[in-house]
Amino acid sequence: MYSNRFTALLLFLCFTVFGQQKITVDEIFTGSFRAKGMEELQSMKKTNQYTVLNSDRATKSMQIDLYDFATLKKVSNLIDTKNFKELTNGIDSYTFDSSEKQLLIACNSNQIFRHSFTADYFLYDIAAKTLTKLFDFQVQEPAFSPDGTKIAYAKENNLYIYDLASKKSTAITTDGKKNAVINGITDWVYEEEFAFVRAFDWSKDSKKIAYIRFDESEVPEFSMSIFQKSLYPTIETFKYPKAGEKNSVVSLHMYDAASNATKKVDLGNYNDFYIARLQWTNDNNVLSAQVLNRHQDNLDLLFVDGTTAIAKVVLNEKDKAYVDVTDNLTFLQDNSFIWTSEKDGFNHIYVYDKTGKLKNQVTKGNWEVTSYYGFDEKTKTVFYQSVENGSINRDVYRIALDGKNKIRLSKNVGGNAATFSPNFQYYINTFSSASQPTIYTLNESKAGKEIQVIENNQDLAAKLKGYNLPSKEFFVLKTEKGNELNAWILKPTDFDASKKYSVLMFQYSGPGSQQVVNQWGSSNEYWFMMLAQQGYIVACVDGRGTGFKGADFKKVTQLQLGKYEVEDQIDAAKVLGNYPYVDKSRIGIFGWSFGGFMASNCIFQGADVFKMAIAVAPVTNWRFYDSIYTERYMQTPQENASGYDQNSPINHVGKLKGKFLLIHGSADDNVHVQNSMQMMEALIQANKQFDSQIYPDKNHGIYGGKTRIQLYNKMTNFIKENL
Repeated sequence: MYSNRFTALLLFLCFTVFGQQKITVDEIFTGSFRAKGMEELQSMKKTNQYTVLNSDRATKSMQIDLYDFATLKKVSNLIDTKNFKELTNGIDSYTFDSSEKQLLIACNSNQIFRHSFTADYFLYDIAAKTLTKLFDFQVQEPAFSPDGTKIAYAKENNLYIYDLASKKSTAITTDGKKNAVINGITDWVYEEEFAFVRAFDWSKDSKKIAYIRFDESEVPEFSMSIFQKSLYPTIETFKYPKAGEKNSVVSLHMYDAASNATKKVDLGNYNDFYIARLQWTNDNNVLSAQVLNRHQDNLDLLFVDGTTAIAKVVLNEKDKAYVDVTDNLTFLQDNSFIWTSEKDGFNHIYVYDKTGKLKNQVTKGNWEVTSYYGFDEKTKTVFYQSVENGSINRDVYRIALDGKNKIRLSKNVGGNAATFSPNFQYYINTFSSASQPTIYTLNESKAGKEIQVIENNQDLAAKLKGYNLPSKEFFVLKTEKGNELNAWILKPTDFDASKKYSVLMFQYSGPGSQQVVNQWGSSNEYWFMMLAQQGYIVACVDGRGTGFKGADFKKVTQLQLGKYEVEDQIDAAKVLGNYPYVDKSRIGIFGWSFGGFMASNCIFQGADVFKMAIAVAPVTNWRFYDSIYTERYMQTPQENASGYDQNSPINHVGKLKGKFLLIHGSADDNVHVQNSMQMMEALIQANKQFDSQIYPDKNHGIYGGKTRIQLYNKMTNFIKENL
């Protein structure tokens, strides 16, 4: 009897302790709470199947496995790295040829910038199970020709074609030179702001390659010191056009593989422009290109004749602020095309005939299409994701091309995304919410019926129950000025409304962004929950300028980045400060990148509202940032000097009253450490005390080794000491 009572007491005590487990920074950034996913998920095109890149910890190997969409059963293992010594370091990525009988496998990748890298590439014959290293050097962006007989690739700023039969390479260009001319690969600012690297494309008949040439010889250079690699610091220099400075001069070319001849497309009607996208249509002899003016408020969709290289405008988009560039352009069998646009005030789907004449607006309403998934030619059905069920949620829909018979396929409220089978009969639904880790399910696409659960992250959910985590509360915060803003709040699990709590506000606030969203979060979310466990309230407010509430809400900040966004964060802090359980004298704010720009501005301009701020990798003056991003929202400094200067935190440092922590990576190629150095000097000359941390040779993400652990412990300690 005594023994049983003792055991029961022991179990109760263990449960009590277990129920009060506390999250630590080490756990967060060593992957203890990482959700399981489906890595490198690719839908096949020839068969109703998909592939996933799997890892086997026991054998330390990786496999590309083939699965059936209808049954989820594994059909075969296409390749296992344990069988090939050449793949000892694993598989970084893979692509199929159009026949889906060959694979291009990348390994030993070396990152260049955010998206770009060089890698060793291997050709794998699936049937023969043979692996062949293609080159004795690393290359960029290799791409199969549609007929699978050739591979185009870039090396050291030039383009080449490799013939699989003869195993010989032919140079398409020869004038490529570092920091001068780039062929077929984007320059830094295109890669970062138009989010693509491969600036070439094969025609559907494999006879031609179109490519963009970048002449960046007149673009100003930026240099960074690298401290860790050698006895003496080395200098890394690259072309970086800051706002108002010279961009690369771009030109469009078409190479004929048979004649080994190149034609330049005449774009003489344009001056100081961008070629934001290029893509061959379903017509073997018609290339499409999207040309933007420098202000990015006028976009022309061009069709270029593959024989004459003559271009004509088939569609024009204008906007009083800017036109968004997307990857949604889809050509149908007859070369009519699907296009998305904000021209009615919300992002929607449109269909045009092959001459550019509008046939129909497919989706309509005061809500945004957030992803276009594809078009089923057989049933004339469009599949897409939208915020019809509230701007913080995502749902998957199907709709007829004529805009009728719309059906919501997803059932759960939160973030839903889809990967469709080639015949659009099935899709893998990826669902999560603020309280539910990611669940992958197989669904049919007629009504969205769930067929089978693939992965529900049940183990992670069970583990997290032991931490008694706080729950996000979503609400609409109304400021004194009447602005209604999406928000969430995290309260300690032992919250007592009779007490007064400190508040840490988090935001990003960049144009079209969203932080208040009902889906499973990143590492930051665990950190916020950790802070809540330690007695802090954490809140997030998406102010004006953020996305998915229509073009007017998003574009109100035009020419004044930082004006309305800062105003909204200060006003939101005042609202929170008036809550009976909030100590209005202890409100802080944190942000990274654009969010760091915001946190800096808020602690300066809201000096009587915010007690402390942490700014990580902040832009401190938009004059220091790149041309494409900055001018999209601000035009050039020459045209809009007051917009730049009035909203620059550097020009408000004298107002600082609270505690300020400034953090930056010294090798940040995106938001240069120059931003923080200039801010430091301004603070010093204003005789203001502040704290700072520089991370040697770390880029905009500030990671590697134990860097994130040290960083987040530093920020945690700063919050504890000052909030």
